[in-house]
Amino acid sequence: MSVIGPSVTGQEIKRFLDSRQCSMAGKHAYYRVLRAFYNWLYSPRSAMGLNPWDNPMKWIDPPKMAKRMLPSLTKEQVEVVIDKAESARDRAIVSLFAESGLRLTELANIRLKDIDWSSRTIRTVGKGNKEALALFGKQSEHYLKAWLAEFHPNGSNVWGVNRWQIVVIMRNLKTMTGLPCNPHTFRRTFACLLRKAGVDTMTIKDLGRWESVAMVERYTRSFGFQDAMKFYKAPLSSN
Repeated sequence: MSVIGPSVTGQEIKRFLDSRQCSMAGKHAYYRVLRAFYNWLYSPRSAMGLNPWDNPMKWIDPPKMAKRMLPSLTKEQVEVVIDKAESARDRAIVSLFAESGLRLTELANIRLKDIDWSSRTIRTVGKGNKEALALFGKQSEHYLKAWLAEFHPNGSNVWGVNRWQIVVIMRNLKTMTGLPCNPHTFRRTFACLLRKAGVDTMTIKDLGRWESVAMVERYTRSFGFQDAMKFYKAPLSSN
C-alpha cells in the first residue's frame, strides 16, 4: 500500500496506519514521519504548488498512546538513596536534585557565587539561556555545607566533577539501591512530592522553571483522588 504522493487520500493513510502490526507507539512513529513529509510536500518549500488545505494529514487524528506513569521516588526512597551515597558530595547532589528540581546541567554548573545561603536559593541558567532561581531546603543546606567544608571550589563548580561524572554517580546509586536514580527521575520526584504536599501545579511550574503546566501534570500523573482527599475542605462546613 503506497501512502506517498500528492494523490493519496486521508482514508488511505488511515488504513495504512491501522494495518501496521506494531504497538501504538510504533504507529505513532509512522504517523509522525508521514505528517512531517506531507507538511513539507504541501508547503512552499517543496515548490510543488500544492494547496495546504489539501494536505491529507490535516484530517487524521494521531494514534492514541497510553499515558505512561513516569517513575518518581517517595520521600522514604530518596532517604534510602541518600543513606547509600558514599560521600557528602553525593548526598548533597541527591538532596539538591530532589529538593530543587534542578536539571542535570543546572546542577553541574553551580558555582559558589550562585548560592545565596540567606534565602536558600541557587542562581541557574536553564533552557533558552534564561536566568532563574532554584530553592533548596535545610537538608540540602546541611549536606552542601558539609561537602564544602571538605572541598574548596577555587572558581570551578562546587562538585569537582562534571555532568557526565554526576551521571555515573547516579548509575552507581541505582545499582546499590535498585531504585531509578537519574536527574529526570529526581525532577519528577520534586514535582510529585510538592503536589502530594498540597502545592498547586501552577506554583510547581514556577518553582521547577517549567514552561508549561502540562509538563507538570504529566510528571505528577501519579497524584490521584486519594491524594487530593487529604486537602479537601468542605466549602459550606466550618470543620
